[in-house]
Amino acid sequence: MTSRQALAAFGLLPDDAASATLVGRVWSDQQAGPCPVVLRDGHVFDLTSVSATMSGLLERSDLHAALTTLGLPDLGPLDGFLNGDAGHLLAPVDLQAIKAAGVTFADSMLERVIEEQARGDSARASEVRARLAPVIGDSLRGVQAGSEKSRQVKALLQEMGLWSQYLEVGIGPDAEIFTKAQPMSSMGCGDLVGIHPMSEWNNPEPEVVLVIRSDGTILGATLGNDVNLRDVEGRSALLLGKAKDNNASCAIGPFIRLFDAGFTQADLDQSTVSLHVEGEDGFVMTGESLMGAISRTPTDLAGQLLNRSHQYPDGAVLFLGTMFAPVKDRRGAGQGFTHEIGDRVEIASPRLGRLVNWVDRTDRCPEWTFGTRALMQNLIARGLGDRV
Repeated sequence: MTSRQALAAFGLLPDDAASATLVGRVWSDQQAGPCPVVLRDGHVFDLTSVSATMSGLLERSDLHAALTTLGLPDLGPLDGFLNGDAGHLLAPVDLQAIKAAGVTFADSMLERVIEEQARGDSARASEVRARLAPVIGDSLRGVQAGSEKSRQVKALLQEMGLWSQYLEVGIGPDAEIFTKAQPMSSMGCGDLVGIHPMSEWNNPEPEVVLVIRSDGTILGATLGNDVNLRDVEGRSALLLGKAKDNNASCAIGPFIRLFDAGFTQADLDQSTVSLHVEGEDGFVMTGESLMGAISRTPTDLAGQLLNRSHQYPDGAVLFLGTMFAPVKDRRGAGQGFTHEIGDRVEIASPRLGRLVNWVDRTDRCPEWTFGTRALMQNLIARGLGDRV
């Protein structure tokens, strides 16, 4: 399997791409480095004359006006960066912190408790699910995090001996916010995503990803795959970093869709995110997450991430969590879902497009070598050091 798979622009872009404001990043062979770009009529236009980094671009107070700057270099059709002729598509973020909110949907809350109770053993998951789902699942339905009802549910489950650290962050006043990956480490559309070879129980997590400026303004959104090792986190929540932050374990893209008159926060809050996994063994799994079912609003999560007590001067992106915890048996009855090498993972939403990646082991995915220092060196060599 090669490290990057060829794709076509058709099918990757939002249904209303012609009217959408889409920005991203490409590695341009012509420019010998990464370039922030804006997509117009199927072509990518180089924004390095406006800002050499996506972080700097998104910090501009005149962002939308800057995207209409005349004379931006046309780097060619998007297809040239998907088939390798002109370069390749990168994750649409660079210097931003890459954060994630966990346990934000009732169904995923239940699955986290199951992981905890099963101690990371997938063979025990179905038995634990059958025992807990009728009790916890019914209790969590329709509960808003931090509400009076959530406090009543907490008291009830504590009396039953069923309270969990996952339920605390799922419906309690404080959200779980963690670091998903390091700046510059995310994979783009068409890249491999990595599963650590230690894991025998893992899954993709299809999510909406908020794009947030350093002052807390939510500018838009994109799609993400929060690749997760269920057996590792299930052994202990203190292994969250080991379960989440591995080589090639985070994918973002294909483009950031900025809010404008035709796409607003309200539109995003009612969006649907779908998942399609297809394996070389013929296995197929599908599912979807309805953003309207989230237990905390995206604006509340963004406020818990970035506030007077916690700043991100280069901006941040925030994975919002998923309600889709795959349980379809793959390796045998009661074993649930886990990835196999070669799986094609497609995460899509009509207004955000389609993020496509292929699964391999973390130790067989290309090593991450182009970090922040390499980016700065590249921009200086190209005479762009003053445009960061």
